[in-house]
Amino acid sequence: MPIRVMLVDDQVLLRTGFRMVLAAQPDMEVVAEAGDGVEALQVLRSTEVDVVLMDVRMPKLDGVETTRRICSEPGAPKVLILTTFDLDEYAFSGLKAGASGFMLKDVPPGELLAAIRSVHSGDAVVAPSTTRRLLDRFAPMLPGGAAEPRHKELERLTDREREVMVLVAQGLSNGEIAARLVLSEATVKTHVGRILTKLGLRDRVQVVVLAYETGLVRAGGHG
Repeated sequence: MPIRVMLVDDQVLLRTGFRMVLAAQPDMEVVAEAGDGVEALQVLRSTEVDVVLMDVRMPKLDGVETTRRICSEPGAPKVLILTTFDLDEYAFSGLKAGASGFMLKDVPPGELLAAIRSVHSGDAVVAPSTTRRLLDRFAPMLPGGAAEPRHKELERLTDREREVMVLVAQGLSNGEIAARLVLSEATVKTHVGRILTKLGLRDRVQVVVLAYETGLVRAGGHG
């Protein structure tokens, strides 16, 4: 079955461009479009979607709040935030709202297609180093009090899992973590999977966000 994609952007020209790129792929199908968040939520009530390409700056309901509402539903589609600027504060908010990653709007078509496939398969598509730079910039804006309830959840992790979580938040890939800790890459992948399960997180992006929120990793990328 093709990956069912929804385009949410208030610029018709951009949606048309994305639709043409996606329509040329045998494993993708654009099943819905919307020009703002309110319309997107209405369409999703009656349309089966796997991945939503979500603009952030839209009238009526912005992409961040729309993403939050979508991701709060069980069995929700994956959301890929589209932003005009790297290190956009909206992209940061989108990650916190549950998006599986963000891409720049001028991304080469091949990268966009790879990102959609990655998100659909359950991976995060933001390079950890990019996420770290994003969080380094906006970490001072994180509310201190809101993080406290999540802090206790870290106690569920073993020492090794906590060590892996710090390295994920510092932007290391599974292979780099394996080399650093002298483990097999498969073992690191298992640890990451257990971290996601224990903390109720969807992907590596949310691991990084939580590491910053709880102070496990501080701005600058150091635990």
